[in-house]
Amino acid sequence: MAGSTGEIPRAALDDRGQGHPLLLLHGWGVSSELFAPILDALESGRRLIVPDLPGFGATPEPDAPWSVHDYAAWCVALLDRLGIETCDLIGHSNGGRIGIVMAAAHPRRVRRMVLAGSAGIRPKRTLRSAARVRSYKALRTLERSGVMPGFVRRAARRRADQRGSADYRAVTGVMRGTLVRIVNEDLRALLPTLHLPVLLIWGDRDTETPIDDGRLMERLIPDAGLVVFEGAGHYAYLEQPGRFCRIVEVFLSDQQSGSTA
Repeated sequence: MAGSTGEIPRAALDDRGQGHPLLLLHGWGVSSELFAPILDALESGRRLIVPDLPGFGATPEPDAPWSVHDYAAWCVALLDRLGIETCDLIGHSNGGRIGIVMAAAHPRRVRRMVLAGSAGIRPKRTLRSAARVRSYKALRTLERSGVMPGFVRRAARRRADQRGSADYRAVTGVMRGTLVRIVNEDLRALLPTLHLPVLLIWGDRDTETPIDDGRLMERLIPDAGLVVFEGAGHYAYLEQPGRFCRIVEVFLSDQQSGSTA
């Protein structure tokens, strides 16, 4: 858990409003600033808790590579520090991945959850992708070799960096190790254990977390409903903010657990 990886980073935090707490968790490679366009619409009657997750925005990196379980534990520690026992949760992309683990490991802490273009389903590996992984690992082995000439190791590093994802190439050190740990975790086994109402919101043109991931989550989560935003991509909540906020408002205000707007 997070406590085993060193001191827990303090949060850069937007804490506003009064009422039932709503925790908003942003995706990988961005910060809480991307929630700014929807905060005013969601604030009425709620206390909004909008942190920069460790390693993003103004919150320091962890001391060692974290897993998604470490991030979930950090969020629970943040709630404890703020005196919040139970909250609702909106998670986008990697923030949704963290929300899934929070709700599974700490079911009493999350009342209702909105997953927007959520990560958490590990893609099936094709023959082509498997070959790319083998090639990538071979290049990294060459890069670390103590017997190869320096120019060979440097060339191997350049080729390996080119083969990594854009997210992987954008980070180094602890956060690169964190990314590797996170993307290799498949959370589908946790989905049937989520016993809370879950609203799934997906853009039908999402290429980062495809709509099929949303459909799979809808099938595996016992109390889930999927709303598809036609013409929207991975940031559907920013592309159609008015519709997003109206649907979320109904969902979070509805006391009947079987309804997902």
